Amino acid sequence: MASEITYAEVRFKNESQTSGTNSKPLSAPKEKTSPHKSSPSFPKLLLASLLILLLLLAISFLIAFIIFFEKYSQLKEKRTLKEPIPRYVECEKSNQTMGAWSCCPKNWISFKSNCYLISGTSASWTESEKKCSETGAHLLVIDTKEEQDFITQKLSKLTAYYIGLSDPEGKNHWQWIDQTPYNESATFWHEGEPSNHREHCVFLNTRPLAGKWGWNDAQCDKAQSSICKMKKIYL
Repeated sequence: MASEITYAEVRFKNESQTSGTNSKPLSAPKEKTSPHKSSPSFPKLLLASLLILLLLLAISFLIAFIIFFEKYSQLKEKRTLKEPIPRYVECEKSNQTMGAWSCCPKNWISFKSNCYLISGTSASWTESEKKCSETGAHLLVIDTKEEQDFITQKLSKLTAYYIGLSDPEGKNHWQWIDQTPYNESATFWHEGEPSNHREHCVFLNTRPLAGKWGWNDAQCDKAQSSICKMKKIYL
């Protein structure tokens, strides 16, 4: 008798059974990505830095221009300035508190706190003042009778000497070259002077009959000698 062989159909179940419809496998959730955005304060910071840099450059150029202009002015002044620097080689012991020695340029006359130069060269009033200013001085300004008496002792009675007194407008408004106030009570005019409103400058001279030194108004373009005056230097 032939043995019967029975076949059994065996089915295995997967742990994950599919339903009747096709389903795609689940994928891992994707991270959301967003485009990189720069910090909003960065452009402002860059702009501020540029503005500060430009401002610093502008200030630097301005400072450089000012320095250049000053140097140029000084150079131009040096080129046009012909005033010689006097050598103070004649000094004497001083009783002043400003220094132990008081000094005047060589060949100048010393009196109290001032130095005087008597010029033997004749020139107009304006040219005489220019020559004085080239030495750092000005035409003689007389403050006291003591000063006039001292300086006239050094002068020639045959010569007239311009001093630093003038009336530019011819209105009897006399003024000193160094802006010293004109004091009517401390003037030394000859009798009858000033006598002509067309004579705007003053010289110091003597009159033949009187033999006394005094001031006389005169035309400014007339050639005369002159006297320069400057302050002493204290060492």
